[in-house]
Amino acid sequence: MHACELVAYGVSSTRGWGIEPASPRREWMDQSTDKFAYRCLPLTMANQAGWVVTSPLAFAASWNGKNETNSVTVRFLEDEGENKGQISGHFGHGVVTFTLPWLFRTSPGYGLWVRGPSNAPKDGITALEGVVETDWAPYTFTMNWRLTRRGSEVFFRKGEAICMLLPVALNVPEAIRPRFESLESNPVLKQDYAAFIERRAANIASLKAGGPSAWSMDYMRGHLPDGTEVTQHRRGFKLAEFSLAEGE
Repeated sequence: MHACELVAYGVSSTRGWGIEPASPRREWMDQSTDKFAYRCLPLTMANQAGWVVTSPLAFAASWNGKNETNSVTVRFLEDEGENKGQISGHFGHGVVTFTLPWLFRTSPGYGLWVRGPSNAPKDGITALEGVVETDWAPYTFTMNWRLTRRGSEVFFRKGEAICMLLPVALNVPEAIRPRFESLESNPVLKQDYAAFIERRAANIASLKAGGPSAWSMDYMRGHLPDGTEVTQHRRGFKLAEFSLAEGE
């Protein structure tokens, strides 16, 4: 697969903003019993699949439940300074808008999936998502969140992740040819699946009886049910940091 460039051109003040590879860690996962949430490899993979943009300011946002452009109130916990106008509620409808200080460009055929940080639920507000054709558009985009309860303040910390960027090949969704098939048509897969179901049922029964957990961790390790190692298995991503162009 060809390498994809991701370039961020500064178009307004970047004071306080941050952009960095996403962390596999989440506070709620740290607090799970024995940190069991980290046993779910798909969760931790999704957590780190992209770059996160962090808020330059601490603030609280609230919504009166109406649709007018003045229905959202943003209360800053410090002076906006150079960041004035970069965080607002000017769309109304409960939407809080982050005007990112960069114009992003990607290689031909690639765009950006713009969303909230993966597996990071925030009470009272939800991140909206968009796919942007950054391979040609000379336009900036905003990151938007929608408040879900009227009359309640939602707080964002300075340095909190407010946006996640994932470059995607724009032709992939339409190139997929989905179909249904009977499991009977794939005997090896059927056998492996049956072995997995048997072990999972035994583990759940043990837990319900107050016994020990015996998770096989085959998926985490990248092993098939018979112990065969899957050579193309991945346990994470190693994303590059944004670097400065030569001479800057």
